[in-house]
Amino acid sequence: MEAVSEPIVFFGTGPVAAKSLQLLAEDFTIEAVVTKPRAEHHHGSVPVLEVAQQLGLPVVEVVNKKEVTEKVIAAKFKSRVAVLIDFGIIVEQKAIDAFPLGIVNSHFSLLPEWRGADPITFSILSGQAQTGVSLMLLVEAMDAGSLLAQTTYDLDSETTNKELTSNLIALSDLALKEVLPLYLAGRAKPAAQEKVTMAASKEPSYSRKLTKEDGILDWNKPAVQLDREIRAFAEWPKSRCILGSHAVIITKAHPEAGEGTPGTLWQQDRHLGVYCAKGVLMIDALKPAGKGEMTTAAFLNGYGKDL
Repeated sequence: MEAVSEPIVFFGTGPVAAKSLQLLAEDFTIEAVVTKPRAEHHHGSVPVLEVAQQLGLPVVEVVNKKEVTEKVIAAKFKSRVAVLIDFGIIVEQKAIDAFPLGIVNSHFSLLPEWRGADPITFSILSGQAQTGVSLMLLVEAMDAGSLLAQTTYDLDSETTNKELTSNLIALSDLALKEVLPLYLAGRAKPAAQEKVTMAASKEPSYSRKLTKEDGILDWNKPAVQLDREIRAFAEWPKSRCILGSHAVIITKAHPEAGEGTPGTLWQQDRHLGVYCAKGVLMIDALKPAGKGEMTTAAFLNGYGKDL
């Protein structure tokens, strides 16, 4: 599609927002980018700021919802609509109302499924067969706004958080490029989530922010669940355990049938697994503390005598 002549404002902060902004800028005129500033003493990447600078886009820096409201109202943007992805700050109704057509949030689940901070991770953790992207009109209540569109994405038993994130960013971009021009032209109408959702259930479910403790593997869970955790937590907080006397991060595994005392190691022919409450978690790749990722066979060659 050719670039849409009518401008939009973009709200976003994290790496998902940065990639989304980069893609949207190919087809939309971005009037301004609203994002968090570089934190004091922070020397790492600030993804959205860096993309905005590369593209030569005006930036409005905000640190809390009060500043969002004040600066958005003061800016008197020409844009009738804004797009919000991976922003990390609550947006008050006054700021939403500064745009005649509101703010369109691209949320990476089939709402009302997995409202909240981390829908991608919880889609994998739940073992569900399908997730997707929801284009929702932002309201102050968490992820409860009316839907403009949904697009589904099929999950399999090997999908990792990184892979799903990348694929949903692309899916979100396609949805925005198709639906946003229709919405601006008055040809896409919002509807209540419970009336039009493509999710398996119309009842809301909620994700949450992860903690470092989520990454500790608990062998009293089924092997199938631990496999999901490893794939869901691959970027952070990562899945950690002690094998013998060695602290390791499990980077790839798969469940198999088997019965044994949870936490007991299983070894055979350069293969390694751990008995769980149900089944065996077979370890395919791992990272010992201070080392790079290696296969299980390589780990057993170097560390097997200590198990």
